[in-house]
Amino acid sequence: MSADHSTAATARSTHYLERFSARKEAIRAAANRMAEERDDWIDRNRYFHDQDYSYLRFLIPEGMRVLDLGCGTGQLLSALKPAYGVGIDISEKMIEVAKAKYPDCTFYVGDIEDVNDLRAIEGPFDVIVMSDTLGYLNDCENTLNSLHALCTPETRIVVSYYSHIWEPILNLGVTLGQRMPTNYLNWLSMDDISHLLSLADFEVVKKEWRQLVPKKIFGVGTLINRYVATLPIIRKLSLRHYLVARPYEVTAEQFKTPSTSVVIPCRNEEGNIEPAVKRLPHFCDDMEIIFVEGHSQDGTWEEIQRVKGAYPNLNIVTLQQPGKGKGDAVRTAFDAASKDILMILDADLTVPPEDLPKFYKAIASGKGEYINGTRLIYPMENEAMRLLNYWANHTFAHIFSYLLNQRFSDTLCGTKVLSRQAYAEIKKNRHYFGDFDPFGDFDLIFGASKLNLKMVEVPIRYDARSYGSTQISRFSHGWLLLRMVVFAYRKLKAI
Repeated sequence: MSADHSTAATARSTHYLERFSARKEAIRAAANRMAEERDDWIDRNRYFHDQDYSYLRFLIPEGMRVLDLGCGTGQLLSALKPAYGVGIDISEKMIEVAKAKYPDCTFYVGDIEDVNDLRAIEGPFDVIVMSDTLGYLNDCENTLNSLHALCTPETRIVVSYYSHIWEPILNLGVTLGQRMPTNYLNWLSMDDISHLLSLADFEVVKKEWRQLVPKKIFGVGTLINRYVATLPIIRKLSLRHYLVARPYEVTAEQFKTPSTSVVIPCRNEEGNIEPAVKRLPHFCDDMEIIFVEGHSQDGTWEEIQRVKGAYPNLNIVTLQQPGKGKGDAVRTAFDAASKDILMILDADLTVPPEDLPKFYKAIASGKGEYINGTRLIYPMENEAMRLLNYWANHTFAHIFSYLLNQRFSDTLCGTKVLSRQAYAEIKKNRHYFGDFDPFGDFDLIFGASKLNLKMVEVPIRYDARSYGSTQISRFSHGWLLLRMVVFAYRKLKAI
């Protein structure tokens, strides 16, 4: 490079840095001026902020290690009720207010685009919140990249932002004195934010749209936001966008060669016990097989004991469930399981045991955190599923994909896989949904969705039974699915 070219490049670089440094200084100065008034502005729009905080509390359970980037005066961080809460903001005045109001949290003055300022924070964190923060950054991608140092494979990045289609209305609100002045913003769409997260090696696991009406309007706004604003298509017009992402570069290191507990719930399955053991591949070095028997009327329990004695080289655990239903059986076995990964294999063997290595690979490689089998991708054996059941499952799969904000093609496939650590979190947060599911499928699916786990489906070839008769009733199970749709809508959407 010639001296002239080098001098020109240096001049351009200096101009670039000065231009963005000036922008950041203007943002800092404006935030300092507004620090004493910020909470007053929040109070003027209390309904909007209460709704926003409420949904963020839904996404982020209490008692987590939370880092709030661009924390302002600390209201949001305090509302999340973290066990360890840290906020950082570029405005000295904002941090002064936050420290005075919320002494239980830790606050720093710093620039989140400065790697040195981030290094001063003691991580890692369970959740990193960026509420409206992306709008003020000079370089969103580099800032997101720098967050990996504060993450574990289980960390969730929660981004909330205004919809770019509301920009004219929000600017009008500033002009009319109804909204706190905001300058120098990047107006980003949800697709823009998703793309930036992907470039920074974060994978989006959930998207949601909220608040079609940001005012209460004598309760009308609340009704619209709860029952209309979350509907397909309409929800894209909402003011508030939320994304939840996980680091997918490091997730593959979550497990090297995880151990596995294969749980086999069984009731009146005497003829399938030994085939289950004989057909089950040994896909990891440390595996236990847990039979949990459900008060059978044939010789299932006795056969389990015989098979355990006949295969002394295998780690076979035998249990009898205390209650009724598959859900109770699975919870009993999961509580007794001792390995890293928990798998369910139905004793009817309609999901081939030979397919379990696919599930193991999906979770051990970090491709997903909740692995669900799907019977509705490949053609299935004749008589494996009745036609009415087949189309009902397809219909409900579309509905649940909308409710869960992740793709689901088959909610009732019995094979489900997750880590024991994830199950412990689902169990800890079960009070949100309650004891509502006798079959156990939705207890796990809804719980995994509430925890923002990455859900992945593994297609399997669904076999017809070779022993016994189906324990599925088309009408009672169809009624169960309808109940689950209503229940999920109330708990996941109408909140």
